[in-house]
Amino acid sequence: MPRPPPAGSLVKSLCVSVTSGLGEHLGSRWKYLDVILKIPAQIPNISENHPQFVLRGTSAEVHTLHFYCGGQEPDYPILFSGSSNGLIHVWNLKTRRVDTILDGHGGKSVHWVEAIYGRDRLLSQGRNQKICLWDLAEGRNTVTDSVLTENVGFCKCSLLKVAQGRWLMAMPGKDLDEVQVLELPSKTSVCTLKPEADAKPGMAMCLKLWQPDFGSCPFLLAGYEDGSVILWNLSGGKILSRLACHQEPVMSLDFDSEKTKGVSGSSEEVLTVWSLDEQQNLKVQKTHKLINAGIADVAIRQDKKILATAGWDHRIRIFGWKKLKPLAILDYHTATVHCVSFSDHSRPSERLLAAGSRDHRISIWSIYNQTSGALHCPLETRKPA
Repeated sequence: MPRPPPAGSLVKSLCVSVTSGLGEHLGSRWKYLDVILKIPAQIPNISENHPQFVLRGTSAEVHTLHFYCGGQEPDYPILFSGSSNGLIHVWNLKTRRVDTILDGHGGKSVHWVEAIYGRDRLLSQGRNQKICLWDLAEGRNTVTDSVLTENVGFCKCSLLKVAQGRWLMAMPGKDLDEVQVLELPSKTSVCTLKPEADAKPGMAMCLKLWQPDFGSCPFLLAGYEDGSVILWNLSGGKILSRLACHQEPVMSLDFDSEKTKGVSGSSEEVLTVWSLDEQQNLKVQKTHKLINAGIADVAIRQDKKILATAGWDHRIRIFGWKKLKPLAILDYHTATVHCVSFSDHSRPSERLLAAGSRDHRISIWSIYNQTSGALHCPLETRKPA
């Protein structure tokens, strides 16, 4: 992976602080229950309808998804998927077929992928304790650089662009409760974030790097095994705030830097929305009780209008982000939904939602895409029986 200026200079100029992203349930202690309960009639169920289309061919559980919508054909974005068999599929959404298959993680599960430098460079993280940088230009599929994480957990990396050609990457550290922040492309260490010995939050489960404005001081939000979310300051490697959000491990989180509020899901049946005040204190804003336990992933759409969750009960749930109003249930998959991802099309009417599942399939949905007025789901045509 490439290298720019020393970490110190970036910390001074940006006042760096980081957050890291997503985790998956591990081991039998957090094993999901394949229990499907009755869906309440007041929440639209669009199970009679189908996704816009479905991608098949991974031959393994799909653990992570990432859209890239730039380039010459913005109407047909690329979708990257990472699977439990260690393969990364590069999907052409115009032909709805695989363009390329990447194999660089020794058969170990891939649980994070993200494009960097446009569509021709990709970062991938696998359970083989390696983060790879891929060169995909002109038909190549070569690993040009890599970083060892020395971490055996499921915590996903988080990437943040902080200047032209410069990124911060938060990744799980050698110790389970530790997070390391690197500057890319230099791979220079910015800081190591480790809670005090008496804090005991357990392992880092998910990470999210963010900053209020481009070029301003970045921060890191991290969800932990004890159910807490911690806001880290990168410049001093200090905890700014810690909030007990869940009674079970935080499996995933996302953050809206415009409204300074975030959302987290866990292995319990609660979705929690929390906010950050002017004193940089985290506080619970709202909770939503779910029927079935287990949220593997959460994602806020780029226009900040809707939120999608990936459920252990095989369902994708859609909420209005402003008030966390339940809008729809997408009932297509036959096993745990591991991940959800929104495309960032320049034309809102073409935005897509992708969901990856344990059933080896990726469903692609087009929902709530009008630019003004009340949210309406074009697939919502019938009430559940």
